[in-house]
Amino acid sequence: MEMNKVVCLPSYLLPRILDPEALYFSMYSVPSSSNVGYVASCLRTYVERAGFRPDANTWDFTTFALSVSAADKAISRTASPNGWTRQINLQLAVHDVSLWQTLKPQLEAMLKFLTGDYWFLEFFVDPKPLPYARKHKEYNADCVALLSGGMDSLVGVINLVNEHHKPLLFSHVVRGNEAIQSCFAKQISPQSGFCHWNEAIKLPSTALGESSTRARSIVFFAFAALAATGLQIFFNQKKDIYVAENGFISLNVSLNPARVSSLSTKTTHPIYMKCLQSIWDQLGLNLRLNTPYKFYTKGEMLVNCKDQKLMRNLIGHTVSCGKYAVHKLTHCGRCVPCIVRRAAFMKANISDTTRYVYQSLRNAGHGRHPNDIGAIAMQCVMATRQDFKARVIGEFAFANHDDRSDFISVYKRGLLEVTEFLESQSII
Repeated sequence: MEMNKVVCLPSYLLPRILDPEALYFSMYSVPSSSNVGYVASCLRTYVERAGFRPDANTWDFTTFALSVSAADKAISRTASPNGWTRQINLQLAVHDVSLWQTLKPQLEAMLKFLTGDYWFLEFFVDPKPLPYARKHKEYNADCVALLSGGMDSLVGVINLVNEHHKPLLFSHVVRGNEAIQSCFAKQISPQSGFCHWNEAIKLPSTALGESSTRARSIVFFAFAALAATGLQIFFNQKKDIYVAENGFISLNVSLNPARVSSLSTKTTHPIYMKCLQSIWDQLGLNLRLNTPYKFYTKGEMLVNCKDQKLMRNLIGHTVSCGKYAVHKLTHCGRCVPCIVRRAAFMKANISDTTRYVYQSLRNAGHGRHPNDIGAIAMQCVMATRQDFKARVIGEFAFANHDDRSDFISVYKRGLLEVTEFLESQSII
């Protein structure tokens, strides 16, 4: 299998003569050559303007996450022998090479689980000073909450505020969701601080590009860790980062044998979250990932939202679709996230005002895209069989004995929500 080399370094560390077999990115600055891509060229400025003075390990984790995302987006999977798995040699710069070297096996294993690729990391010394705000700001907040613009994060932040938390809200900006995120922040908690940053990755002209982006969530978590440096420290307690994602989507159990491993996204899977927490602990970041809805379905999150009026006013503006940008900022209506979204509206008895490209699933087809409708319908049918637990138990081998039954239960309840929606569409 061919090794793909990706170099993500500050511009002053990039070689003068570029290896034609490698892809190069300038970290945090725009290069002069189109043969070199760039990553987050304005992030240092944004961080300083927001009043942050991040420590070296938090900043280096951000650099690591951005470099991983750049490599993931740059290297096409089509050239791989199986059309999916890549070997990626990623070079990046950090401030404490020896520390990152000790974490190398864990980092590579985590990335393999997340993206399905084989990663080989190389670390170089970054001598550049850290971002340092002239005026340091400590936010009047007791936690960081991820506000993505989706249904789950909307409910999660509403509940935090109603539980008398004071969250520092953070959003990772992607095309089409910045205005939505800002609106939600103002409506839910106008007194909260709100940071919204973009990875702003520009591929080098020689890169073929890849749209699967299995590593996308790692930047979201890195930015959240960066935002957490603005929280006050109380008696050396860990700073809480809340990730509101329903358990059915987090597990993202393979719908058929063709979607095993990373062919189904693992952006908030419990295994990945556990790996991430372990790495943060060893970096000394003093952060705690919280996933309070890991045993809730999406519909159950809507039903149990603690401010139903506010949630119902905003929920129609949320974004769930995996092809939202492809369809010109419109939900397709037929991908798995859209189907789960539509089922959640039905479960909560909320009128779904979302505009879908395919309002009726019977006429949705799948064309060149995976047949999500058929795959999830088949899994819903399987859920009614007596041997269902035996068929899926392998997907939950990661869980301890006490949690395994809860994970299986939330998965089955999620399928039952989808079943009711598919029945209403005359699919099953």
